[in-house]
Amino acid sequence: MHALESWHEEKRSAYLYRAVSDAESGTPRQVLFLELARAAEEQAGLWAMELQRAGGQVPASFRPDPRARVVAWLIPHLGVPLMRPVLAAMKVRGMSLYHGPAPHGMPSAAGLREKQHGRADGGNLRAAVFGVNDGLVSNASLILGVAGAGAPPSVILLSGVAGMLAGAFSMAAGEYVSVRAQQEFFEYQITLEREELDQYPQEEAAELALIYTAKGIAADEARRMADTLIRDPDKALDTLAREELGLNPEELGSPVGAAVSSFLAFSVGAFIPVLPHLLLSEHTAFLGTVTVAAISLFGVGVAISLFTGRRAWRGGVRMLLIGGLAGAATWMIGRALGVALG
Repeated sequence: MHALESWHEEKRSAYLYRAVSDAESGTPRQVLFLELARAAEEQAGLWAMELQRAGGQVPASFRPDPRARVVAWLIPHLGVPLMRPVLAAMKVRGMSLYHGPAPHGMPSAAGLREKQHGRADGGNLRAAVFGVNDGLVSNASLILGVAGAGAPPSVILLSGVAGMLAGAFSMAAGEYVSVRAQQEFFEYQITLEREELDQYPQEEAAELALIYTAKGIAADEARRMADTLIRDPDKALDTLAREELGLNPEELGSPVGAAVSSFLAFSVGAFIPVLPHLLLSEHTAFLGTVTVAAISLFGVGVAISLFTGRRAWRGGVRMLLIGGLAGAATWMIGRALGVALG
């Protein structure tokens, strides 16, 4: 069974490598991912022989699972950098190309910008999924808790809308403060780096040369590269910020953009359990909230599984159980409080 599962994983990797290669058509990366696909096929062949030696039967053909097909479809539509966390979770190698140094060790502004876009895009996709999840679980639990207390439909609806807005604004404010504080920290570090570069250019060149050497570049070549960069103060500051601090001076992030994204993601999730109370009668709205919340929780769990590499149905069931327990707990607490308060 282990050999068969490994065979499937390698065949799936080859399938996704080809999808990435197609998306990178016309670039040097296309050839690399084709080579990785061939290597995965060869590894699958070794597992096939292992399976045969163990008396197992090698499948006549490989059929990608639904998750692999979905990811392969998303690659050309969203781009490889945005899908990088998902692909990495599915054992697709070579993703460091989207955030690593330029070829031959020489820093490239374009390459380093791509590095930050890769991180930002993948992080934004992950943050959006978890933002929707936060809004869904918290507001569904709130609505169920108020309903458990025996509140009238108008109060339940008001509570759901208030919970959605309060949570969304809270998330947005927190995200704004967090990103703004990070931005100020980055700007402070870059200011210090500029001052050190003005005062101690040769020492900064020596530090940069050590970094290049640690990346596998010959010591003499690393020193030559560092000395060349130090002659141009603007380029030197840009490179030092990237190589020493891991920062991109051009991509420090937008606090407003982060706040808006967080607000929208939370609102989408929080609106789902409110919707039945806007569309259905008071007798069926509660059941509608439970139903749409359960379906949505399962869907969010499936989406989260793209980042964890776990089976989609397991991720869906786990999220459904977690959200269900939270909702059941708040409903029972609300019920108890409703009885106690009369």
